[in-house]
Amino acid sequence: MAEMRWGVLGTARIAIRHVIPALQRSERCTVTAIASRDEVRARTAAEAHGIPRAYGNYQALLDDADVEAVYVPLPNHLHAEWTLRAARAGKHVLCEKPLGLSAVQAQEMVDGCRAAGVELMEAFMYRLHPAWVRVQEIVASGRLGELRAIQAFFSYRNLDPANIRNVPDFGGGALLDIGCYCVNLSRLLLGGEPTRVLGLVHRDPRFGTDVLTSALLDFDGRHATFTCCTQVEDDQRVHLVGTEGRLLVEIPFNIPPDRPTRLLLTAGGSPPVDPHVEVITIPAADPYGVQGDLFARAVREGSGVPIQPEDAVANLRVIDALLAQG
Repeated sequence: MAEMRWGVLGTARIAIRHVIPALQRSERCTVTAIASRDEVRARTAAEAHGIPRAYGNYQALLDDADVEAVYVPLPNHLHAEWTLRAARAGKHVLCEKPLGLSAVQAQEMVDGCRAAGVELMEAFMYRLHPAWVRVQEIVASGRLGELRAIQAFFSYRNLDPANIRNVPDFGGGALLDIGCYCVNLSRLLLGGEPTRVLGLVHRDPRFGTDVLTSALLDFDGRHATFTCCTQVEDDQRVHLVGTEGRLLVEIPFNIPPDRPTRLLLTAGGSPPVDPHVEVITIPAADPYGVQGDLFARAVREGSGVPIQPEDAVANLRVIDALLAQG
């Protein structure tokens, strides 16, 4: 199977540090071109990563007939514009999360890509990693009994007013940046959409963005709760609780590409003092490389991308509802 030839729109940190190296190391992908509004930055990135072509504007990359698919790591408010431009240029699109600023905007992106006959996928790389494949297998196997509750926490500390994550007009805020993961995993594992959502949103008076958001999602009597914050110590964890066991995902989202991942399955014993804990070790895998390879294979085989873009629209409906409460 020939490698998929990627173009990257922008020199964002996630692209430079994570996605481009992973695509270059992957089995089915290669990065052919990179673009920036600053041609010097584009050329510098291209030289550092062995990328053949660099462009000083995004449209020039889209006009490159050799590029088959584009990765969009731009600020959130630019996702829709450049995804739709890419679609009109006949490029398949892998777009960073959140797909758009709202469910309505995301649906326009889905419709535009479908009309253009190109594939579109939101880049929730975590759920394609073998650790999360194993989590889903454990839940489906019944080892936890009936999954009744999910608790998640995701945070980092960023007090820079110029950072795009703290700028409302750029789609900043904790919920769009990291809370979206918590919503996504809850919908994934509980197998549907919440029938009711309750949220508490605290906005920074300087930035105007939500910096501390907690939520309760009700899935017909099964609950997912989470807190996301952009002004505390870095942390992330996910805890699944069933009628016969519980599962802790130690590093659920920013999964290291170069070291094993652990799941802790607790069932039986004498909790809370002496529970029986099984440590499940997942071999190292680069989630960004897995994501690129699965996307490329889906396009080549015409099998449909592993995360359908309608999932992004549904995720944003929940986020819209939570933000409307604060």
